[in-house]
Amino acid sequence: MTALEARKIAEEDIKSGKTPAYKDLREWLEIVDSFGELKKIDGADWNLEMGTLSELVARESKGSVPAVLFDNIKDYPKGYRALFAQNASFKRMALNLGLPLDLSGLDLVRAFRQKLAAHKPIPSKVVKKGPVLENVLSGNDVNLLKFPVPLIHELDGGRFIGTACLVITRDPEENWVNFGAYRGMVHDEKSMGLYISPGKHGRIQRQKYFEQGKPCPVVISVGQDPVLFMVSGNEIDYGVSEFDYASGLKGSPIEVIEGKATGLPFPADAEIVIEGFMDPNDVKAEGPFGEWTGYYASSTRPEPVVRVQNIYHRNDPILTCARPGRPPSDYSLAKCFVKAALIWEQVEKAGVPDVKGVWCHEAGGGRLLNIISIKQRYPGHARQAMLVASQVHAGAYLGRYVIVVDEDIDPTNTFDVLWALSTRSDPVESIEILRRCWSGPLDPRIQPGKKGFNSRAVIDACRPFEWMKDFPPVAESSPELKEKVRAKWRKVIEG
Repeated sequence: MTALEARKIAEEDIKSGKTPAYKDLREWLEIVDSFGELKKIDGADWNLEMGTLSELVARESKGSVPAVLFDNIKDYPKGYRALFAQNASFKRMALNLGLPLDLSGLDLVRAFRQKLAAHKPIPSKVVKKGPVLENVLSGNDVNLLKFPVPLIHELDGGRFIGTACLVITRDPEENWVNFGAYRGMVHDEKSMGLYISPGKHGRIQRQKYFEQGKPCPVVISVGQDPVLFMVSGNEIDYGVSEFDYASGLKGSPIEVIEGKATGLPFPADAEIVIEGFMDPNDVKAEGPFGEWTGYYASSTRPEPVVRVQNIYHRNDPILTCARPGRPPSDYSLAKCFVKAALIWEQVEKAGVPDVKGVWCHEAGGGRLLNIISIKQRYPGHARQAMLVASQVHAGAYLGRYVIVVDEDIDPTNTFDVLWALSTRSDPVESIEILRRCWSGPLDPRIQPGKKGFNSRAVIDACRPFEWMKDFPPVAESSPELKEKVRAKWRKVIEG
């Protein structure tokens, strides 16, 4: 299907109220362009300009933050493009997941939560051909800087090709495939570094190879379907292949090609794929990099080097990029949305009933400040909800605060959450501290050189259960009265 055909079909779908389907990143871009959420910029410099423009667009856009597609990049041929902010709007995240495009906020989280409740992995499909094989570079032809790899932040230690990426590994003992959004810094044309946080599945798999004295095979996809990046940056259950998980979200098998050096699968319609090996004795300084916490907290450390064997890419390839940094960034909204749905799913699976909503606040980068709303049913329900939310897989890594609120509080409404916190909690009775929790070097509050533990404050901002019925009523008109008065005085209210 041509780009024009994809766009026409998408426009007809949108007119008829359907969420359009797409096959690959290029069809996705045509759809996004058709509903006015793609900003095209020509002539930017890979050296800081692309990253800074992405930051400015994310912070200064009125309404939805557009995806930003750079072309005619300095020092690179026309058609070698870079895409930032791919998932920085609710509409685009709904498009990725096949959900109604008019949903946003907690309504979109609820819809995704319902989709997760019925979700079943679908095995990916191995194929022999795909657009990514249009160009295969090996040996002396390998050149990571053939692509417009950006220097994103001023204090970065180098150019990072792996930001909006899939780092693909296979467990050497259990044989399941993982991918994660682990950052990758270019060392030179034929090698790059990978930073993987402690406890992440890719780190565990890599360590298994190293403990056996073997190099770890790895594939890095740096241009792909945006739903794969949504899956890549979030916590999926241990032992579940992320390709199968993503296939389940799309409703059909994702086609993958097996790398000729590693045998690892990668998307057949990917834009750019890098294949190589990491050796336990081959390390080099990696970082620093401006991260999603808003700091250069991870500093610089020796990390395993990927010695690149092959690069696969489409004609006129699109490098997908993310610019994490001080929130809000072009990366933070998607993390908040997906993380909220996953925590909600995992808390309910752990046996906590009557969860009414979850939101991972953007100021905390989707991890550091999480709010869960419940309808209290029994003594201890609020404590159970906040403690479980702090330790399920999607909420455990690098958390800081969890606040539980009653069902009348919208967890996405910061003012209402702070009102509940200010009026329904008591510092002595309502706050618990958990010590020695899972964190890592990206945590700006951990002193450099110290171990990767942090603490959590879990805060009960619900009405006290034992005298909930006697708690002072809210000074607010009832919904029935408000609707009655609104109907009578609609012209005055809306005028």
